[in-house]
Amino acid sequence: MLKKIYHIIKKIVFGVFVLYGYNLIAVSFDLVIPINFITILLVSFLGLPALFALILLFVVAL
Repeated sequence: MLKKIYHIIKKIVFGVFVLYGYNLIAVSFDLVIPINFITILLVSFLGLPALFALILLFVVAL
């Protein structure tokens, strides 16, 4: 049980770092994705395809 909790926390922390790293790069292009509960969960559990989908949604919304 503890192993699963550790794995979930590790995925969430990785998702936060991925979003933060993307935002550091994308700030110059004005394509920043907000770091909130929903975006963190999407990127944490669905991975990079979720990040690309969020980027696509943000670009289409502009």
